[in-house]
Amino acid sequence: MNRGYWLAGAALVLSSTVVLAQRAPESILPSSGNTPAPNPAPAASPAPAASPAAPAGQSGEVVQPLPGAPEPVDTSGIDLSDIPSVEELEAMSTAELDDVLGLKPRFDIPPAARRSLSRVGVIAASEGGLPPLSLANQPAGLVRATLGGIRGPMVSRWGHILMRRALASRLDAPQGMSPIEFATLRVRVLNSMGEYAAARAVVQDIDTANYSPALTQAAVDAYIGTADIVGACPSVLLGTGTDEIANWAMLEGICAAFAGESQRAQNDLRRLLSRAEGDARIDVLLAQRFAGAAGDGRRAVTIEWDGIDSMTPWRFALANALGEPLPENLTDDLGATYLISEAITPALPVTQRIRGADVAAASGVLSAKAIVDLYGQLYAARTDAGEGPALTTASRLRDAYVDPSPANRVAAIRDVWSGSDADYGRMVLTAYAAARVTPSEDFADDAGELIASMLTAGLERDALRWADAVETGSLGWALLALANPRSGTVSDGQLDTFFDDDDSQNSRKSRMLLAGLAGLGRVGEGDIAEYSQRLEMNLGAPTRWTQIIDRAAAVENRALVAYLAGLGMQGDSWDRMTARHLYHIVSALNRVGMEAEARMIAAEAVARA
Repeated sequence: MNRGYWLAGAALVLSSTVVLAQRAPESILPSSGNTPAPNPAPAASPAPAASPAAPAGQSGEVVQPLPGAPEPVDTSGIDLSDIPSVEELEAMSTAELDDVLGLKPRFDIPPAARRSLSRVGVIAASEGGLPPLSLANQPAGLVRATLGGIRGPMVSRWGHILMRRALASRLDAPQGMSPIEFATLRVRVLNSMGEYAAARAVVQDIDTANYSPALTQAAVDAYIGTADIVGACPSVLLGTGTDEIANWAMLEGICAAFAGESQRAQNDLRRLLSRAEGDARIDVLLAQRFAGAAGDGRRAVTIEWDGIDSMTPWRFALANALGEPLPENLTDDLGATYLISEAITPALPVTQRIRGADVAAASGVLSAKAIVDLYGQLYAARTDAGEGPALTTASRLRDAYVDPSPANRVAAIRDVWSGSDADYGRMVLTAYAAARVTPSEDFADDAGELIASMLTAGLERDALRWADAVETGSLGWALLALANPRSGTVSDGQLDTFFDDDDSQNSRKSRMLLAGLAGLGRVGEGDIAEYSQRLEMNLGAPTRWTQIIDRAAAVENRALVAYLAGLGMQGDSWDRMTARHLYHIVSALNRVGMEAEARMIAAEAVARA
């Protein structure tokens, strides 16, 4: 409803009240019995000059005439049918009245502390971020299409790490795009990758009053992903969202409670509960429990999961924030996004966080040090944790680090690898333990996996110690040929040996090795043509995406190359990645100075193909 209509209605109500008051005047002075004593009379002063005598029949007193009827309110141009009634005004909440009357604040910080929108992000160039002007002269349509096309996780752990850094860098918006839209696109991609903590950091770099409804929606998703419900309250209280945002009404109730309006919050949530049907009732009950933790609003709320057979981010986040146990039927088959959210929520007990640790590490959300720390916490709390597969893994991981026998340490590493279906996540877990193993021919059969484990954490120097212990044409040799920053050209005979011994499905490891070496410029043109024909693939076949990423590399635009690489690495498994895409990604990254990322992505492709 038009704000002017509301104000006109309020004016009519107020003016009618004035008329009634004027028709029945009433003294506002205290009664004579309570009247203070008069002050002493002042000293006599000279008498004023005599005034002309009053006309006959009149006294010298001046009587003020009673006021007449007030001027009518000008309602021209206003549709009176849209003016709210007195009953509607009385039914409005405090926030609604503030909004109608223009009393709601637009900013939650003083003017001197407000931040510029010229560069949004949390990683400066001096801290490893991308140059701030990387996209300043790029067409907005290209950046919008690239970021808008990324809607899921990356197949590559190292590709994920690269994208996170590129998206969180402190950058100027592209030409023709507002900084808020640019930030919204980046936050959405971070959320789709499971990088809720990074997405929250980016939105917190922007003053809440500058949020658009789209950015508010992305921010709410980030806060829910980190179970930080109250973090969304500044945007809720300033009204930067809309009712179209899922659970917005419940967020308003929660935020009102934490703003000190507990009674209003409970009343609003009760109304929502009375209108909720089916599974939606559990959402409101969780919101009531959360709001009840604020101030004087504490009240008993019983959470019953009977009949609830589906999980939503809202239910998952609120239950985790409240410490409310989730029923097994809702947690037996959680998706990757829920597991990642669980792993990065520090308020949860370590026994619950460990459930999603492998998935979070394999995707790139958790570093090798972070996942080792989680298992270390579990082992430290083993007395209270009880028996279980995770505790067994934690115990064997400790053996992989501290057992005095190298053979026993390698055996413990193997046990850690075989303890879960998330094999690559376990390789991330053992990266530093594998780096402690001294290269030896005794472990030749495990050399490839040990090297792959070290490379998940970027421990290339430790991996290169195995260069003399691996056989030419083996998996370990292939990984080192890609990961070594000073590696030379690979010969035809070396490639032939690896291809002959490759037992992967459809020779995928050989395809990825050739694509990675070609992208890094470590194989001759003749060998590329020969083995491409042998493997029945064409690395140079052009597509619209390959043409754009090659052009971005030609002008050495690192940010655009990183975004386009992320666009080409979408998927939930390496089966979705083709050798042609890998070749163009590795080649483009290598040409713009991101050789380290190119080498790690190529080595990961061979290890996981």
